[in-house]
Amino acid sequence: MLIDFSKMEEEAKPNFKGGEKEYNVKTFDDGTNKIMKGRLVPGASIGFHTHETDQEIIYFLEGEGTVVDASGNTVDTFNPGEVHYCAKNESHSLVNKGIEDLLFFAVVTKV
Repeated sequence: MLIDFSKMEEEAKPNFKGGEKEYNVKTFDDGTNKIMKGRLVPGASIGFHTHETDQEIIYFLEGEGTVVDASGNTVDTFNPGEVHYCAKNESHSLVNKGIEDLLFFAVVTKV
């Protein structure tokens, strides 16, 4: 199956998971898996949340920011081409710390 994000409408999700500003996303969802092309404007974030029934992989395409990991204390700065993994029952958040949009692909799979 080929998924063409260029033909999808971007949806704005204000204060997603308690985050700041808007999470802009194009989503493919088959009921078990979600594949998303996400965008956070400068200063936007996805709030700290737990993956109770699934896991998430985020591949960073453009921009710069930070991920707060499962402990809530460790902050990792990432670069384009790097991947963040959040396992089932772990928590994380994502923040655009840069001056340009943060673009990424995310895959959420039920476990």
